[in-house]
Amino acid sequence: MPLSPELAALLAPPAPGELPLPPAAHPAPGVRLLRGAVYSAPPGIRPLELDLWLPAEPREPVPVIVYLHGGGWRTGTRTDMGPRFRHWRPSPFARLAQAGFAVASLDYRLSGEALYPAQLEDVTAAKAWLNARAAELGLDTDRTVAWGESAGAHLAALLALTTPVSGCIAWYGPTDLTTLPAQSRPGAYDPADPTTREALLIGAAVAAAPDRARAASPVTHVTADAPPFLILHGTDDALIPLAQGEQLATALREAGADVDFRPVPGADHAWVGLPEEEVERCFTLSADFARVCGLPRRPCGPRLSTE
Repeated sequence: MPLSPELAALLAPPAPGELPLPPAAHPAPGVRLLRGAVYSAPPGIRPLELDLWLPAEPREPVPVIVYLHGGGWRTGTRTDMGPRFRHWRPSPFARLAQAGFAVASLDYRLSGEALYPAQLEDVTAAKAWLNARAAELGLDTDRTVAWGESAGAHLAALLALTTPVSGCIAWYGPTDLTTLPAQSRPGAYDPADPTTREALLIGAAVAAAPDRARAASPVTHVTADAPPFLILHGTDDALIPLAQGEQLATALREAGADVDFRPVPGADHAWVGLPEEEVERCFTLSADFARVCGLPRRPCGPRLSTE
């Protein structure tokens, strides 16, 4: 029996933009954390949440980092910047808030819940939620930087190439699903395998669905309007080859966009194999790039000091 209009209206979930914000926590000096704000409610699955890390007492609206976790689109959590950062105190997100950023670290639908482009739709919805609540939260969303690692870098690049942002930081992310098999180590990747991470994302083996694989590849979406990119990728990455980062950098340069491509010597995926000081250096370089991109009324360029 269909619901009456009155009952349907009563049972309908409130729009995420109208929900009350979570109570603030203070996990580190100078930091305010709103943990678990619902930004989207796709029908039939869990509500999608973000954690919003904020400076405790900002004097003016602050620039925003949209952070996207890794995990092969199959696993992962918004609380985690990667295994090399789990012992950091304060956490990397708290450090960015102490430096004057708002950091929105997102859930998105995993490949076991929905196929691409659901993941891009989710992160785009989060950006829209931040825009809608910017005045309430003290955000300057005209100064938004997308940042992600691994699968999250793939989504950060797609977000930056399909919506207006000030910059993008991509750590060791896949950028072209169609060339990934050939660039991988011999015998490491079967493009006809329907159980690879990429196949589970698009709903078919890469070899069986090249059009879907291309549509899900950041390189396909590169234009001259792309924002500045910082791409960090380990030279010894056994999971996502260095050639993937290089391919995106080449596409951006050929389109006339700004890109700073930094191979990280000796690094495997997720910065495995790097000394602690080099992991810190990757983080600091990225935060500096975000800071330049977040400056008001100044273009963000790729030239950063390596000192």
